[in-house]
Parts: sequence; structure tokens; C-alpha cells
Amino acid sequence: MLSKDIIKVMKSLALLTLSLDFFLDVVLATSAEANKHLEMGKQMLAAGNMVEALSHFDSAVEKDPGNYLTFFRRATVYLALGKSKSALPDLDKSIELRPGFVAALTQRGNVYLKQGNLKAAANDFEEIHLNDPSNQEAMNYLHQIEPLAEEIEQAKLLYHSRDYQGAIILLSKAIDLCPWDPDLREIRAECYIAQGDLGKAVSDIRPTTKLRNDNTKGYLKLSRLLYDIGDAEESLSQVKECLKLDPDHKECFPFYKKVKKLAKQLKEAQDLSNSEQYDDCVKKANKILETENKAYHYVLTAKSHRCHCLAKGGHGKDALKACNEALDMDPENANILCDRAEAHIANEDYEAAVKEYQQAMNVDQESRRAKEGMERAQKLLKNSQKRDYYKILGVKRNANKKTIMKAYRKLAAKWHPDKHQGEDKEHAEKMFRDVAAAKEVLTDPEMREKYDHGEDPLDPEQQQGGHAHPFFHGFNPFGNGGGQGFNFKFHFN
Repeated sequence: MLSKDIIKVMKSLALLTLSLDFFLDVVLATSAEANKHLEMGKQMLAAGNMVEALSHFDSAVEKDPGNYLTFFRRATVYLALGKSKSALPDLDKSIELRPGFVAALTQRGNVYLKQGNLKAAANDFEEIHLNDPSNQEAMNYLHQIEPLAEEIEQAKLLYHSRDYQGAIILLSKAIDLCPWDPDLREIRAECYIAQGDLGKAVSDIRPTTKLRNDNTKGYLKLSRLLYDIGDAEESLSQVKECLKLDPDHKECFPFYKKVKKLAKQLKEAQDLSNSEQYDDCVKKANKILETENKAYHYVLTAKSHRCHCLAKGGHGKDALKACNEALDMDPENANILCDRAEAHIANEDYEAAVKEYQQAMNVDQESRRAKEGMERAQKLLKNSQKRDYYKILGVKRNANKKTIMKAYRKLAAKWHPDKHQGEDKEHAEKMFRDVAAAKEVLTDPEMREKYDHGEDPLDPEQQQGGHAHPFFHGFNPFGNGGGQGFNFKFHFN
């Protein structure tokens, strides 16, 4: 008969066997599920569906955290998504689980190199070379890293000695190999700034906002650069990113308020110009200059708005002064030249307008505005040598219908033939006809538009096909009888 102790041991062994069997079943089931996710992830990766691939590899890691391949595959997806910082921990784990794993060491060395961590990169490639001296890829990287480190140090020396172009050449070579190194991009940006090439500086600073964690300094730098090149809207967008990271940032917040105000004023000025509210546009342009009176692009924009809106508003004298100020800043600006031509037209100096449009065409031969303006100015010059309806009524070119009718009534009453006798009567009849013609054209929106564009709608020679306006066919302000012995009451409508 067995002793009680032996029976107790046998029961324990039986329970242990059952536990081991259960444990093995669980392990096998978990491993199978992990492999299933691993295979699905590989398929998604091959199909280019990175999001689904990442989801499957996440599940594989969760089910089997001891499998080096699951970490390596997930790191591959992170790298494909451009998330090198997320890939590094997985590569570290993969190498920890399988020391000397060449594929993971190569990937990690590559990431370190792109990040500019040359020492860490060299360590990984040296480990590969020690284990496999025939590995040519590792040898190629090792041959690049040492001279690269020397060139980076030389570039920094050139930058500090103000040899910016020399530094840019060496830094550009380094950035080709280390595109994720924010330090290199920031130094090259400073070189570009020193050379006055702010656009290229923006291209270097922009990626550093993502390469560094919580990079408020980078966002502020980028915002200020964009402000300086005249892109207020994008400057505002970038300084907002700074405030998302730190709402009370002592430099970002006051700069944000200034840019926000300026961007709003710039938009309002453009909207007022587009909607032909020219007087309000001029006022808004002056507000822009109060907000920013030093930065070249915004001062030029404000002065350009002032020039354009004064010219379009018919304020010829003030427009000329404003346009001259804008052209002092940008002499080869075809649009401002066209605006100055408009100012000359407002001043009724059509010869000067023709010359101005010609200058604009010399600057920009493709300018449609300059070509059309030239044709209009030439017609106005030709018409000015004939009848000028605005001069006849003594009104400005931007006069409204009420002002035109008031001038017409006054002059029609003055030159009504009933009030004149003898030799004066013939002159009065001519003046009366001219006054009536001026009123006819300037109170009809369609005819006035034609006249303002250099075409006299009452001139038979200028009408297509030689047909004159009905004004010359049957309409006689003196009635029948050719103005001799008429007897009627004239109605001022």
C-alpha cells in the first residue's frame, strides 16, 4: 500500500501536468493568433495599406511580445509612414530579442544617420561589419560617416567665420545624408537669412517644427520669416501652432496679436478694392501703414492699394502722389504703372496716360490690363481732341447721375436759344446741342461706359458699320424747323 506522502506527490504531479498542458495550449493558441496577425500585416504592407498593416502588427506584438519579427515588421511600417521616432523603440526591442539581427541593425543605423546621430549609426554598422566583414552595405555607410562628420564641423566653422556660401555647400551635402537633423537645417537657415534669401530659410525651418518635440521656438522663427517675406496669412497660421503648444508664450502671443490685426486689415483693404468702395479702401490702406510702417512688403501693399483706389475713385492729384510713392519702392511694377495711368486719366492728361501704359507694357509685355488700358487711353486722347462731355457739363469723371442732371439743367437753361438773339443765337444753339448730347451719353449707363472706355457713342465714325446713335437721327433739341422760329417749352427731365 502506498504511503500518504507518495499519494500526495502523485496528485501534485498530476495537477502540474494538467497545468502545463493548459499553459501549452494557451501559448500555442496565442502564438497561432500572433502569427495570423503577422501574416495579415505582411500582406497589408505588401499591398501598401500601411494603416491596416500597423493595426495587425500592433495585435501581433500584443499577442506575442517575445517575437523579434513582430517588432521589426512594425518598425518597418512606422518608417514607411515617416515616423522614425516611433520606429526606433521597436528596432531596439527587435535587436534586444535577437542580438546581431542584421536587418534591424541596418534599419536602425540608417535612422540614426538620417537623424544626424553619426556615432550611434557608426556603432550599428561596425557591429554588422564585425559579424560579417563581407557586408558591403555596412562598409559603404562606414566609409561615408567619418568624412561626413568632418565636413559638418568644417561647415560650422565656416558659418561662424561668416563664409555663408561655403557653409551652405557643405551643409547641403550633409543634409542630403541627414535630412532629419534639425541642427543642420537651422544652421543653413541662418546662412540663408544672412544672404537675404528668406524663402530658402523658410524651407529649412519648416521641417524643424516637426523634427523637434514641442518646438515653439521653431514655429515662432518660421512665423517671423513668413511675415518678413510678406505672407501674413501663413505667418498667422504658424504662430497659432506655437500658441497651441503654449497659449501664454511670452513671444508668440504678442506677435500673434500683431499679425492677426495686420492680416485682417490686408484682407479688408483687398475686399474694399474689389467691391469698388474706393474711399473706404484708401482709409483701410492708411490703417495698414499705422499697424506696420517698416516691413517692405506690407508698406508696398498699403501704398499700392492707396494708389489704385485713389485713381479708381477719380482723385487724380492725390492718386499721382500715392502712385509715385509706390513706384519709388517698386519701379518695375506693371500694375502700379497702370494705376498711375488711371490717375492721369482722372486728371484728363491722356497723353501722359498713353505713355504710362506704354511703360507698363515695356515692363510686362503679357499684361492684358496694360494693353486694354493703352487702347482706352488712345481713344480718350483722340476724343479729347473732339468733344469732352465731362468738360461740357463741368463735372468730374466720377460724377453721379444726380450731379450730372443738376449741371445739365443749369447749362441747358443758360444756353437755351430763346434767351439769345442775333449772332449769339447760333453759338447758343451749338452749346445747347452739346449740353444735350453730354446729358444723353452720361446719364445712360451703357453709353457712358462706352465713352469712359474711349468710344463716343454719338460719333458716327466710331459706330460699327457706320451707324450713328439715334440721337443724330430725328432727335432735334429745337424741334422741327432747324431751330428757326421755333415756339415750344423745353422740359428738363
